[in-house]
Amino acid sequence: MSKNLTIGKLRGLQQMADDKGILAMCAMDHRGSMQRMINRKAPEQVSYDVLVEYKRDLTELLAPEATAVLLDPIYGAAKAIAGGDLPGNVGLLVSLEETGYESDSQGRVTTLLPEWSVEKIKRMGASAVKILLYYRPDLAENAAGQREVTRLISAQCLDWDIPFLIEPITYAISENEQDAASFATHKTDLVVGSARDLTLLGVDVLKAEFPADLRYERDEGRLLAACQHLDEASEAPWILLSAGVSFDEFARQVKIACQAGASGFLGGRAIWEEAVRMPVRSERRAWLDTVGRDRVRRLYEMAGEFGQPWWKKWTDSLEKLVDISPDWHRRY
Repeated sequence: MSKNLTIGKLRGLQQMADDKGILAMCAMDHRGSMQRMINRKAPEQVSYDVLVEYKRDLTELLAPEATAVLLDPIYGAAKAIAGGDLPGNVGLLVSLEETGYESDSQGRVTTLLPEWSVEKIKRMGASAVKILLYYRPDLAENAAGQREVTRLISAQCLDWDIPFLIEPITYAISENEQDAASFATHKTDLVVGSARDLTLLGVDVLKAEFPADLRYERDEGRLLAACQHLDEASEAPWILLSAGVSFDEFARQVKIACQAGASGFLGGRAIWEEAVRMPVRSERRAWLDTVGRDRVRRLYEMAGEFGQPWWKKWTDSLEKLVDISPDWHRRY
C-alpha cells in the first residue's frame, strides 16, 4: 500500500521515532487510573500537585531512554516542558480525550476533553495527537458513532498537519464476556476488526492491543499468526500498548508483535507501575532511575532487533512519502 504524507505529519513521525524508524515510547497520560494507583482507597484525595510530581518524575527519568512520551495536557505535558523534564530530542504525544468514558444504548463512548483541541496540541509544539477510542466493531450503531469521532479528529489533524495516533480499546459487553476466559476467545477478532475499521480513516499510527490473551493462548505459532492478521488488517504502521500486563509479559508481546510487523511500542504501567505505588519519592526516583530505565532500554533493543521501520507499511523509501515540488510552499 502507498501513502502520501504532508510535511508536518512526516516531521512529527520523525520526532516520535529513531533514525531507523523504530517507535520506542512511554505512556504517562494516565489520570484517574494513576490516582487509584497512588491511593487505592481514596483516589480523589490525590491532589493536582501530587499527580504533577509523579508525572514529572516519570518524564525526567524515563524519557531520555525513549524516542517519545505520551502525556496528558492537565498534569503532564506543559509541566514537563516548563520544568525542563522532557529532553528536546524526545518526541511528545498529547492526549485529546477526557479520562474515563460515557455510555450509549450499546456501549462505551469516548469523550473529548473540554476546551482542548488538535489546534492547541499543535500550537504547544507536540509531535502528535493521540486519542483512546473504546471500540467494538460488532456494535453497529455505537461503532458508527466512534468512527465519526475518528473522522472528525483525522480531518482536524490534517488541517493542522500533525500526526494522528489512535488507541482502540476492546471491552466486554455481555454477562458471558465478563469472564476473562470467555472474552479471550473473541479478542483476536475484535482487535483485528478494530484495526481494519479505524486505520482506513486517516490514522497515521495505530496503538494496538495484543490480539490474544497469553493466559489462555500460549502457543507461539498461534500468537504470531494473530499478530500477522493484525498487521495485514492495519492500513497504518502499528505499535503495541501494554494494557497493564506485567513487564515480562509485555516484553514477550513486544517481541512477537515486532516479528509480525509492528514498529515498536507505547508502554505504560508495564514499565513504571511499581514506582507509582511507592509513596516515598526518593525510593520512587531510585527505582525509576535503575529498573525503570533498564526496562525501557530492554524493550527498545527488542523493538530495534525485530521491528519494522514505521514507513515500511507504506513505502520502501522515506523520501517517497512526500512530494516536494519547487513551489510546494505556495500550496502549503
